This record gives sequence, structure tokens and C-alpha cells, in this order.
Amino acid sequence: MILHQFYLNCLAHASYLIADEQTKIAAVVDPQRDVDRYVAFADERGLRIAHVVLTHLHADFVAGHLELRDRVGATIYLGAAAKAEYAFTPLCDGDRVEFGRVRLQAIETPGHTPESVSIAVYDLDRSATEPHAVLTGDTLFVGDVGRPDLRAALGWSATELGGLLYESLRTKLLTLPDASLVYPAHGAGSLCGKALGKETVSTIGEQRRDNYALQPMTKAAFVDLVTADQPDAPPYFTYDAVLNTKERPTLDEALSRELNPMTLELVLALQRTGGQVLDTRDPAEFAAAHLAGSLNIGLGGQYATWAGTISSSSPTPAASRNRRCASAASASITSSDISRTCGHSRHGRTCWRRSIA
Repeated sequence: MILHQFYLNCLAHASYLIADEQTKIAAVVDPQRDVDRYVAFADERGLRIAHVVLTHLHADFVAGHLELRDRVGATIYLGAAAKAEYAFTPLCDGDRVEFGRVRLQAIETPGHTPESVSIAVYDLDRSATEPHAVLTGDTLFVGDVGRPDLRAALGWSATELGGLLYESLRTKLLTLPDASLVYPAHGAGSLCGKALGKETVSTIGEQRRDNYALQPMTKAAFVDLVTADQPDAPPYFTYDAVLNTKERPTLDEALSRELNPMTLELVLALQRTGGQVLDTRDPAEFAAAHLAGSLNIGLGGQYATWAGTISSSSPTPAASRNRRCASAASASITSSDISRTCGHSRHGRTCWRRSIA
């Protein structure tokens, strides 16, 4: 069995490819929207990506399930409680997806979201009864658990979801063997929890012992604990959660629309009518000269989160060093919100100075 973790630092997001080495069939769990890395990994090893699973309808990024469906023909799987515009296979407790000597078994774990599932991964050459690993999505992190307060705008209270999370953790995940590896969907820096550890893998036993939210307590005490002191959620979180239920344009379609070279005059015209200029250059370059009123979010660090957080819903021209940087900027921001970028400008410092003068 192949179990490979991919980590996207700007979103502190982990995704996974699981494959059977004999049949060469693979599944991807919680993919980012840019699916090139999964396709390249599979191609290098002669694998066919036949399945794509979302552990839940993510709020902090636009997932790549539609991209994998359209590009390689993968079947989409969601938790049975999910509703979506596109066709998907619902996963209930105990449902299995098997290929070769690999078994993926669904565990319904509502709490972070109503439709959340975890995926127990069995390497049947090792054991048919004990999972080698569990992909916990945003239900269980290393050192933390998923926050239950992100669905208020969609009609779910934090108290209600917090109670479901308590049961999911104690009656589902903590019944797994201590040796089972824990692979979450996020690490330190994510806004999907408040105390995520820097490690990206653990075990059930380690989390049972060390995770503050898994210690003995009443349900009421647990709900109070996990709803307190959560970081403010960016306004795009609800938008993305809904967008992940939609039949929307794929990343390639969005980039073909958004990677439009723009003249300085057009950028200024859009700015005058409410457009917001997002400057993705390094801070030193931005400090040397930039358009008045533009926002500087460099491509390093948590670019996608910050861009989605502080950008307005107005058309957003992006100032970049070159087309490659413009492509990276647009691909990153479309991971959090696809509707905002309208083009890019790469005019040099002289043009910025002239426009300011």
C-alpha cells in the first residue's frame, strides 16, 4: 500500500493519496484545488486515480474534487449527510471502498460539520481487522479537535455541533487501536482549530494521552472548552463551504478567465470604480513603489488565507513580477475564493511611480 501525504503550507492543509501497488488504483482524500501534484505523483508510479473523497465540505479552501473528476474520471465520495449539486457516492458508517489489498472504510464523525466523515485505511496485507491509519479530516487534529462554530450561518449552532463532536470522538475515533496512525487535514496555522500542533501525523494512543480535548470530561464541559477562544473565522469560510457543494468552474477554467494581462490604465480604471489592487510582490519591492490603495500580500507564507480574508468582493487586479508569479497568485487565491481575480499587471517600478505622481 502507498499512503502519501501532501502538505500545502499557505493553508496548513494536508491531503492524501492512497494506492494499491498491485492493481495500481488510487484514491485522493481532501485534495487541494490545484490537482497537478496528485496527477504527477500517480503518473510517475503508473497509478490511476479512481476515487476522490472529501471528509467534509471544507470552509477554508475550494477543494479539487471536481478537478479530479473531470481530469481523470474519479468518482466523488462525500459523507451521507452532505448535499451537493454534482453526483457523488454517499458514505455511511461502515461503507467500504476497496481496491486490491487496500480498504477505505467510512466512519461518520459529525461535529466540525454535520456531514463530516473520517476514513479508516486498512492495509489488508497487514490486518483486515485493525486500521493502519485513520484520515480524520477536521474532526481530530494533532493536539486539537475541529471547531464546531463554523456553520452558524447555515443553521447549525456551535452547541449542537459541539455535542455531536463529543460523541464522534469518544464513541468512534477513540475506539480505534492506539497504534493506528492519525492523519488530519490541517496542521499548525490553520484557522479550523485553536491549538493545532506542528506535527502532521500522530497516533490514536498519543492523542488519547496528550490531546487536551480528549481528556475525561462531561459533554457540557467539552462544548464549553472547544467553543471558547476560537480565532475569528474569515468571512469567506461560509462562502467556500457552500461553493464546495456547487457544480462550479474548474481551476483551469477559472485561470483561463483570470490570467488576463492588463494595462496600467485598465487597472486604474477598475480601481476608480471600486476594484481592489492586490500586490503580490515581495514587501521590499512594494515599499519601493506601489499603487496608492493597493494591498500587499506576498506569495510567501499564508497568502491564500490572507488574500481571502482581506480582499473585497470587487474585481481584484493582481500586480505581480511576471506571468509565472501571476499564475501562482491566481491559483492560490482561487483556492480560497474563485470569483474575485479579474487579471494581472506586471508593470515595472517606473509605471508605479508615474501613476502615483
